[in-house]
Amino acid sequence: MATLRTFGPEREAEPAKEARVVGSELVDTYTVYIIQVTDGSHEWTVKHRYSDFHDLHEKLVAERKIDKNLLPPKKIIGKNSRSLVEKREKDLEVYLQKLLAAFPGVTPRVLAHFLHFHFYEINGITAALAEELFEKGEQLLGAGEVFAIGPLQLYAVTEQLQQGKPTCASGDAKTDLGHILDFTCRLKYLKVSGTEGPFGTSNIQEQLLPFDLSIFKSLHQVEISHCDAKHIRGLVASKPTLATLSVRFSATSMKEVLVPEASEFDEWEPEGTALEGPVTAVIPTWQALTTLDLSHNSISEIDESVKLIPKIEFLDLSHNGLLVVDNLQHLYNLVHLDLSYNKLSSLEGLHTKLGNIKTLNLAGNLLESLSGLHKLYSLVNLDLRDNRIEQMEEVRSIGSLPCLEHVSLLNNPLSIIPDYRTKVLAQFGERASEVCLDDTVTTEKELDTVEVLKAIQKAKEVKSKLSNPEKRGGEDSRLSAAPCIRPSSSPPTVAPASASLPQPILSNQGNRVCILLLVEPHSPAWASWLGWGWGRGASTSFQGQTQGGLCLLQAGPRGGTRGRGAWPDASCCLLGEDSRLL
Repeated sequence: MATLRTFGPEREAEPAKEARVVGSELVDTYTVYIIQVTDGSHEWTVKHRYSDFHDLHEKLVAERKIDKNLLPPKKIIGKNSRSLVEKREKDLEVYLQKLLAAFPGVTPRVLAHFLHFHFYEINGITAALAEELFEKGEQLLGAGEVFAIGPLQLYAVTEQLQQGKPTCASGDAKTDLGHILDFTCRLKYLKVSGTEGPFGTSNIQEQLLPFDLSIFKSLHQVEISHCDAKHIRGLVASKPTLATLSVRFSATSMKEVLVPEASEFDEWEPEGTALEGPVTAVIPTWQALTTLDLSHNSISEIDESVKLIPKIEFLDLSHNGLLVVDNLQHLYNLVHLDLSYNKLSSLEGLHTKLGNIKTLNLAGNLLESLSGLHKLYSLVNLDLRDNRIEQMEEVRSIGSLPCLEHVSLLNNPLSIIPDYRTKVLAQFGERASEVCLDDTVTTEKELDTVEVLKAIQKAKEVKSKLSNPEKRGGEDSRLSAAPCIRPSSSPPTVAPASASLPQPILSNQGNRVCILLLVEPHSPAWASWLGWGWGRGASTSFQGQTQGGLCLLQAGPRGGTRGRGAWPDASCCLLGEDSRLL
């Protein structure tokens, strides 16, 4: 791994560059020579055939008046023989060393490109970048596009600025460093992307290189990936303007990004807060920052640095190592939070930290309970995929949330139980039709089934109350006053339009029977419906249909729904006190 050069005021003398021919390989009908270039601790390889050397030499003879006999002569016969290739390797290495010695200061452009200085060497990188911005800078700024740059390029610019050399040492105005500085002062959208492992053919670990972003004065959006956050300087200079910040695959803590200067102070507080106790520093906040993406890092806690981002609305901390949710009570404007794919196992007290949250992603954690979500009254979207939720009772914690519209529970243990969707939707009561479960809109058939489940649940609740000795007296007194439906040829009785289940009628045998009726419509005027009623006696059944929210019930002998005069295609279910089919 290449060691880093000094990043600061104390610098070593610029090392001499070397070029060695370390081997060759046969490609088709010609030989390619492998050149290893060394610039201090940085090394890289370049491959050229003899004709490339010949073209280089011709240009240097014309431009720099070097000795035309310096290059080993061309051979026609036996040019790929092993003996000739080995001799030529040595001769070409001597040739390159003489060229580098002849130009110790500024390497000629044609030679610099031949040795790939524009990819790996500081002066070559900055010259190439300056020329690019000289030609396209105004166009890029005018289009308002994101400008992508690598850590190695930023490192080269940082090093060049600290060398104190003339901004145009080569004498070519196009390569003047001023073109870079003018562009960076006005750029609004920046993307810095490093590489994993060595960069190109070099030994340079680009993601570990230090660089300074203080040359950017007008940034509104910054994306950084595969860099070492500890080696990034000057990002805080963009606090007044930066609205969106993304740092991925780069950080081990939030402090490294939001308050890198915190390591210099024992105690610090954000600007504008009431100071209590000893404080060694007051740090300005990120006053324009509303979106922060710190996903795909190695962050283990939400530390106190969030105090510096009070205007954050969108926060992404997914794919980290968070164990608990903490300190988010400082983010009064937070409405969208992504905590997916962490190591969260508890949500207790979450409502005290997320008062105004609308979108919450908790997928891919270790959650078994949802009890901490029951007071997030502004929540609209909730993702709970890939957790460990087993019990349907846990869904009740979110079933009463008044604004919840989208819920995802896929890949939890409860998602494989029979009738999973309808049982989950039933937990939302009258709002079942408003909830989209697992990105699938609720169907009318599912809503009908939900109504059945709700009726069964209410029957169970009634049974539970009646079986409680402490409440039986009160229930029986209320039941005795309930109207009794008797078999009759009189017109159908109209049941209340209320969605709640009517009170059970006590039969003369003492049993209570819940009758659920369903009718398939015979014309478009009738909607699919569900009706229910309480009957009495073993010889009683009901027929019915609904329209406009009313349930019309007609008493008749058992099996009357299948006999003459019954409603067409009607069916009824009789449920006993134990909610089992009779």
